[in-house]
Amino acid sequence: MSSVTAPTQAPAANPLREGLEQERVPDASSLVIFGASGDLTGRKLLPALYSLAHDGLLPAGQTIIGFARPDFTDDAFRMAMREACDKYARTRPVDNAIWENFAKGLFYVQGDFSEPSGYYRLNQKLQECDRTRGTGGRRIYYLAVPPQFFPVISELLGAEKMVTDPERGGPFTRVIIEKPFGHDLQSAKELNRVAVSTFRERQVFRIDHYLGKETVQNLLVLRFANGIFEPFWNRQYIDHVQITVAESIGVEKRGNYFDSAGITRDIIQNHMMQLLSLIAMEPPVAFEADPVRDEKVKVVRALREFPRGSEEENAVRGQYADGSVLGEKAVAYRKESNVSPESKTETFAAMKVFVDNWRWADVPFYLRAGKRLPKRVTDISIHFRPAPYPMWRKLRGVSTQPNVLAIRIQPDEGISLKFDSKVPGPSVRTAPVTMEFRYATSFGAEPPEAYERLLLETMLGDSTLFARRDEVETAWAWLDPLLNAWAADTRPPDFYPAGTWGPESADKLIERDGRKWRRP
Repeated sequence: MSSVTAPTQAPAANPLREGLEQERVPDASSLVIFGASGDLTGRKLLPALYSLAHDGLLPAGQTIIGFARPDFTDDAFRMAMREACDKYARTRPVDNAIWENFAKGLFYVQGDFSEPSGYYRLNQKLQECDRTRGTGGRRIYYLAVPPQFFPVISELLGAEKMVTDPERGGPFTRVIIEKPFGHDLQSAKELNRVAVSTFRERQVFRIDHYLGKETVQNLLVLRFANGIFEPFWNRQYIDHVQITVAESIGVEKRGNYFDSAGITRDIIQNHMMQLLSLIAMEPPVAFEADPVRDEKVKVVRALREFPRGSEEENAVRGQYADGSVLGEKAVAYRKESNVSPESKTETFAAMKVFVDNWRWADVPFYLRAGKRLPKRVTDISIHFRPAPYPMWRKLRGVSTQPNVLAIRIQPDEGISLKFDSKVPGPSVRTAPVTMEFRYATSFGAEPPEAYERLLLETMLGDSTLFARRDEVETAWAWLDPLLNAWAADTRPPDFYPAGTWGPESADKLIERDGRKWRRP
């Protein structure tokens, strides 16, 4: 007599993680962009949203409402956003049929960030969209505005009763906050206090577009889904790690902001901390928001403090002078618009940091970031220890080099592995060769833009790729002493000609350890 075994019931799926396993379309909501007349909306946000619609990842009733001071009509806003998508969308050229349907959900409300009347009109428009577009009271507020406007926007949203608490059974309300997340530890704490005075922490999505980049997300897959890497991802096999974030442009129109911030606040405190934590973190117990972010916070907490009074031994700062970038003349930073002619603000910073834990004890992480460097590139390189026995040392044609695993974040996203190989022929000669993977060639298409992924994750309610409050504050607590020491130093930064890889002091920082910067 035959028998049939009943299938074992599968565990209940986590709906937030399904988006990582399959393309999942969120429920329709109203996305309100505060500061919709700004550059970020036209260059990044609307092109990203259109590309999501093009790929079939937006629900039919998805609504986008711009909120800003200029007195636009809905049609004028739609026309301006169509021009932006024609210029910046990944999925160009814009498909007229898709755009026509997408534009039906585009609206505009004129208002001042500090005037309650604008919020009243916005609330009326949101309620109208709930009735006509099926958004069901679901709200996402994107604060594409300077941080000084966060408190008043948050307060007036609460006063107008435009924030609901999903933990009490209502439709969701979420808020997206753009960096910078404060100027120092004190301001970051105040910003976080303001955010959670109106919203719960789980409703706050602190967006760092680096976490939306495909190669950054692939760091976790590279490390934890491949058995050939994880066993060697520790101090026993890795000599050091380098992370470079280079920009060929200067400060452009951001002189007012940048001169009060500097490259350390603008890049290192957020983007580079994210990259460092993903490289150094332990395996999370699950690929979900809190387990992943728990491990990232542990890395930042383990960062060794810079020695007080001798910070220059582990960190240098520079500022670009007159030079040439990509064949074009570039003026010194102090000659840029809205920059003090005696500015001490750093446009370049390099530092040697240590993660004081069991995995990474005494392995240096060399970080450098700068403007007006020879090219735009973000690159992580893992430098392995050399082979223990140089059996070829007596042969002239053999010159072995340590293996390097390089992860290119931008541009031309991909991963390469450098190793030594024998040159064809009767004699024994070696040369370094590279195995390379690139997204565009391997998958036949460019990866999605970072904002596409992050906006979609917000609509789905998954905060895995967003910074958490304790992560932000811990990073500031680590950096503040260095920034304070630089602020108290009366000496100017080390100057470097625009179009070079930074000041000589940055080379000395790594060379006195017997190492060199990798040229990405």
